[in-house]
Amino acid sequence: MVDEGLLTIGAFAARARLSAKALRLYDRLGLLAPAHVDEVSGYRYYRAGQVERARLVAMLRRLDMPLARIAEVVEAAGTEGADRLAAYWADVEARVAGQRTLVEYLRGRLSGRSSELYGKFEVETVDVPAQVVITETRHTLADELPAWIGASLGRLEAAARECGGVTAAPFVVYHSEVSMESDGPAESCVPVADEAAARAWAAGQGRRWEAGVRVEPARRLAYTRISKAQVAHPQILAAFEAVEAWMEREGLEYDGPCREIYFAEWDAAGAEDPVCDVAFPVR
Repeated sequence: MVDEGLLTIGAFAARARLSAKALRLYDRLGLLAPAHVDEVSGYRYYRAGQVERARLVAMLRRLDMPLARIAEVVEAAGTEGADRLAAYWADVEARVAGQRTLVEYLRGRLSGRSSELYGKFEVETVDVPAQVVITETRHTLADELPAWIGASLGRLEAAARECGGVTAAPFVVYHSEVSMESDGPAESCVPVADEAAARAWAAGQGRRWEAGVRVEPARRLAYTRISKAQVAHPQILAAFEAVEAWMEREGLEYDGPCREIYFAEWDAAGAEDPVCDVAFPVR
């Protein structure tokens, strides 16, 4: 016998201002289970106390929130749900900001205003001496790249203590394109003081992290300095293309793969603080 305090799916849908179809979907997705399902008829019944959850799930779905994160929000205790919602929305705003920048960049390209976009970047050259670097190489797509760079450079900077210490800014070399379709490889590099110790360290790693050591030759780099906000993909593409356009105007040729040089403390930097040089070896 059905509890008289339960509501039929139709009555509950009317009270929650949702359709019965939506409620059946929420049940199937594991977001809002009925309080009771009749074993014979299969009819769903709900308690009045479930109305708030039903409305909350509906509103969260309107934010295009993934189902797993909706479940986290509605199951959270106290103010934790609000905190999880705020974290999700911060991610959304960061993604939209990146997409907005990409749209502006693409509009410039499609309307023939690329030169105006490139004019936002000041390009210079610098001579860099030969240096011993410990390295880690990985095939990675663009969406995985930021996390890998941070983790990889962290590992190498820790290892540099065994190799005489870090002597210059860490950098990442792109031996082939890294995008959502192309996986590089990319090579993270940390310059160190002691070549013999570095080679001993690399020999001890085996194939761990695809670690290695090599001597990076002296190079002349054409580079532009960008802020932390500009490092994000795809915004950073405009910086790379600005350097390439400048190289073409100056009659310079490529002399090696492009790179990103990280000279600032990432976590301490603000969005507009300069943190990275986008560079091409030239001759």
